[in-house]
Amino acid sequence: MKDLLLITPPFTQLNTPYPATAYLKGFLNTKDISAFQMDLGIEVILELFSKKTFTNLFDLAIKNQSIVTDNCQRIYTLKDDYLQPLDAVILFLQGKNQTLARQICTTNFLPQASRFNQLEDMDWAFGEMGMQDKAKHLATLYLEDLSDFIIECIDPNFGFSRYAERLGQSANAFDELYNSLQNKPTVIDEITLSILNKRLKTVNPKLVCFSVPFPGNLYSAFRCAQFIKANYPDIKIAIGGGFPNTELREVSDTRVFDFFDFITLDDGELPVELLHKAVNEANQNKDLYKQEYKRTFVLENGIVSYKNNTTKPDYKQLQVGTPDYSDLLLEDYISVIEIANPMHSLWSDGRWNKLTMAHGCYWGKCTFCDISLDYIKIYEPIAASLLVDRMEQLIAQTGENGFHFVDEAAPPALMKALALEILKRQLTVTWWTNIRFEKNFTQDLCYLLKASGCIAVSGGLEVASDRLLKLIDKGVTVQQVAQVTRNFTQANIMVHSYLMYGYPTQTEQETIDSLEMVRQLFQLGIIQSGFWHQFALTAHSPIGKNPSDYGVTPHYKSISFANNDIDFTDNTGIDHSQFSYGLKKSLFNFMHGIGFDMELQDWFDFTVPQTTIAPFYIEDCLNTETILNTKPTAKIVWLGHLPLVEERTKTKKGFTNYLLDLTFHDKTETLQLTLNKPEGEWLLNTLELLKPSSGKTLSFSTIKKDFETNLENFELFWFSKPLQKLRDFGLLIL
Repeated sequence: MKDLLLITPPFTQLNTPYPATAYLKGFLNTKDISAFQMDLGIEVILELFSKKTFTNLFDLAIKNQSIVTDNCQRIYTLKDDYLQPLDAVILFLQGKNQTLARQICTTNFLPQASRFNQLEDMDWAFGEMGMQDKAKHLATLYLEDLSDFIIECIDPNFGFSRYAERLGQSANAFDELYNSLQNKPTVIDEITLSILNKRLKTVNPKLVCFSVPFPGNLYSAFRCAQFIKANYPDIKIAIGGGFPNTELREVSDTRVFDFFDFITLDDGELPVELLHKAVNEANQNKDLYKQEYKRTFVLENGIVSYKNNTTKPDYKQLQVGTPDYSDLLLEDYISVIEIANPMHSLWSDGRWNKLTMAHGCYWGKCTFCDISLDYIKIYEPIAASLLVDRMEQLIAQTGENGFHFVDEAAPPALMKALALEILKRQLTVTWWTNIRFEKNFTQDLCYLLKASGCIAVSGGLEVASDRLLKLIDKGVTVQQVAQVTRNFTQANIMVHSYLMYGYPTQTEQETIDSLEMVRQLFQLGIIQSGFWHQFALTAHSPIGKNPSDYGVTPHYKSISFANNDIDFTDNTGIDHSQFSYGLKKSLFNFMHGIGFDMELQDWFDFTVPQTTIAPFYIEDCLNTETILNTKPTAKIVWLGHLPLVEERTKTKKGFTNYLLDLTFHDKTETLQLTLNKPEGEWLLNTLELLKPSSGKTLSFSTIKKDFETNLENFELFWFSKPLQKLRDFGLLIL
C-alpha cells in the first residue's frame, strides 16, 4: 500500500518514460511520503501490440465490417504474417532479442503494407545505417502498418505518442471532451482501465495524481479518473503537469470536478505535498477544503475555487531530490527509428535518464514564448557538482548512462561547469540538451562539451531573418547562428534546429529568404536536422498579451476549460499555411543531403518570390578572421595526455641550446613539438595542473603570472606556432 499513485496516462514516448512522475517521486522520497508511479502508456502499448490482443482486433474488425480501404484489406489478408512475428519483434525493439535483426533485414520476413512504400526512396540511407538500426527502422514500419489498421478499423483516435489529441487541443469549452466521455469505452480504453484497475488494487492509494504533459494525454486522464470515481469513490484524484499548467489556468466548468478533486498549477512539489496532507487530514474527519493549498483549483460549494493560501515558498532545486525511476518498467520500453536521421532517433531510440540543469529559462525574452509562466519565468540553476551527484545516483539506479537534459535552454556557463565536473570525476556518460545558439558557444567550449559526452544539441533558429530575430527578441543573428552551429559540428556534436514560419509581419519574401538560409546551412553541413512549425499565438506570451504591438488581431472565445492557443488574423493578410508542405518537403530532402541544387520555386506549387539572399551568404558568415587575444579571466583547460619527452642539445656557432622534443598522442593522431627546455618544463608542469581531474581551474592571468616568475615574453610563447598546434590537440581557452 502506498499513499500516492502517480500516473502518466497514454501516450507519450515509446522509448523512455516522461520524467514528471520520476521528478515527483524523487521529491516525495525526501519527505518520506510513500508513492508508486506507473507509465500507463507503455503498459497499454505492450498489451495492445501483442499477438493475443491483435488476434482479437482482427476478429473485431471483421465483426464490425470496418475493413474498407485497400491498405487494411491487405493487412487483414496477411494477418497471420503480421501476427506470427509480433511478440518477437517487440522483444527485439526492447533490446532483448538482438539476433532477430538479421532475420528482419532479410527479404520477406516482415509483411509490408503502405508504410513500406517509402523504402524505395530510402534504400540509399540504409548504406549509412548499421544492421541493428536498419532492423529497427523496418520493425518500426511494420508496427506503423498495424497502427494504421487500428486507426482505420478499430479506433481513429489512436497514435503511438498521443490519444484523442484533437479533444485536448484548443478546447476552450469542455463540451466535446465531456460528451466523448459519456460514450462507451473504446477497446484501448478497456485495456487502459484493466491495467489501471489491477494497479489500484495492489497499491490501494489515498490519492491518485495524473501528470498530463500534452493534449494527447488529456482524454485518457479523464477516462481513468471517471473509472476511479465510479469504482473507488474514496480515492481523491488530482491532475497537473504541462497541459494544466498552460491550458487550465482559467478553468470554470464545474463538470471538470466530476472527474478530478484537484487541479494543480506550475511546479508540483509543494502542491502535491500539501494535497497529501489535506487528504490525510480529511480522512481524520477534518474539512478537506479548509486545508492549506498551493496553486490548486477545487470545487467548493458548487463553485470552482482557486486556493493559494499557504505561506510556504516553493522548494529550491537543491531541495527537490534526485528523480526516482523505480516502479517504471525500464527494461520494457521500445526503441523505434521512424526515419533514417540520427538526430530524430534521439527522441525515439534508446533509454534516456531525464534531468534539468536549470529551472526556467536564463534568457526569458522570446516574444512567442510563454515567458509569463513560472516554468519559464523563474530561473534557478543547479550547481554542477549536485547535477553530477544526481547523474551518478541515476546511473546506479537505472543502469543507464545516457542523459537528456530537458531544459528550456541550457545555460552555456552551467554546461561548461557540468562538463568539467564530468571530466573531473572521469565519468563515461552520453548527454544532449536544448540551447540558444548564442556567441558563448565558442569552438573550445564545444570541444569541452564533446569530451564530456555531449552528442547533440537542439535550438531555435526560428526565422532565419535578422529583422524577425530582433522582433522575436531572440538575442542572436543569422551570422551568429551559423558560427555557433559550425563550432558544434566541428566538435562532432549534432545540431537540430527548430524553425518557424508565419511569425507576425513576416512577408512571403522573408519566408523564402529564410528557406534559402536554411538550405545553405544544411548544404555546408553545419546543421544536420531541423523541423518547421507554423507560428501559434499563445495566451501567455508577450504577443498574446499585447497582440496589437505585433500586427495580429486575436479572435477570443469565452473560456470555461482550456486556454492557450488563440485564433488570430495576421494583418499582412498572408496565408502562411500554404508554405507548410514546401518547407517541410524541402527540409526532408536537405536533411538527407539532396535537393540543394533545386530552385526554391520547385518546392512549391504556387509562385513564390526569388530569394534575395546571396548564394554564399552563410559561407561568408563563417569566414571571419581569427583574433589572437585571450581574456585574463579565461579558464585554461588541458584535455590531452602528457607527452613523451626527449631532451637534446643543438649547438650553433658555439652556442648550445637545450631543447625538449615533446610527442603528444590523442586517440587518433600524434603531434610532435620542440620547445626550449625552460619553456618546455614549465609547460609540462602546467599541463598537469590544467587537466580537469586536478580539480583546479586556472585562469589565463594566473598561468601568465606563473610563467613570468622565471621566464619572459609570455604572450610571445602563448601565441607561438607550437602552442597554436597544441590548441588543436586539447588545450582549450574557455
